[in-house]
Amino acid sequence: MASSWNWLVVDCAEPRRLAEFWSRVLEFKILEEDAESVAVGLDEGTYPKILFLRVPEPKNGKNRLHLDLTPDDQAAEVERLLALGARHVDIGQGEQPWVVLADPEGNEFCVLRGEGA
Repeated sequence: MASSWNWLVVDCAEPRRLAEFWSRVLEFKILEEDAESVAVGLDEGTYPKILFLRVPEPKNGKNRLHLDLTPDDQAAEVERLLALGARHVDIGQGEQPWVVLADPEGNEFCVLRGEGA
């Protein structure tokens, strides 16, 4: 029997700040919140969801897991994400057709070219 993917858990310093960023990026809603965590998703009954969990230690080094986003228009999406608080990062990727960005806490993610690009 296969497993179902329900949650992605992201350790962070400021759960609300990161949840707001990613909810705007993915057009998710904030579903649950307490002092130590914030959950986002499309709605209560749809998975996967993302849980931003407060931890005391800072991010250290390159992510071992990251999200790849595939927009219709890569350049326009990169500009939108930068306006939301993302920033360009160099993780040694060199010249590639994707763009590497980091969220407000430094978690790297990629913006790929759309299928028609």
